[in-house]
Amino acid sequence: MLRRLTLATLAALPLFAAAPARAAERQPFTDAAFAAAQEAGRPILIEVTAPWCPTCRAQKPHVDAVAADPRMREAVLLSIGFDSQKDALRRLNVRSQSTLIALRGREERGRATGITDGAAIRDLLLRAL
Repeated sequence: MLRRLTLATLAALPLFAAAPARAAERQPFTDAAFAAAQEAGRPILIEVTAPWCPTCRAQKPHVDAVAADPRMREAVLLSIGFDSQKDALRRLNVRSQSTLIALRGREERGRATGITDGAAIRDLLLRAL
């Protein structure tokens, strides 16, 4: 009897397991994706990166951690290539790689360039909420 109860309990465990938390939707920056996120009033995280940039590499795990935060499930994370998307950089008034921007819809809530401290990145990007 005890064995059956244990097997039945184990079989039911997946029913009670928590659903995996969704992360921010990550995608390359496009004008259409940016406009849609703004129109919907979504939290928007923008990262300006370059493959040769050591500061961008240092920021990435911290940005990824914020994007994975369950509170960011409605957010969109847009990555702009510093070397390849100069028009978007001009429109957003970005002059350097390793720039992070937090917006909520059309409202910019924070911006920083060159920060690598995990707590500072988290605090900045969570302003999008």
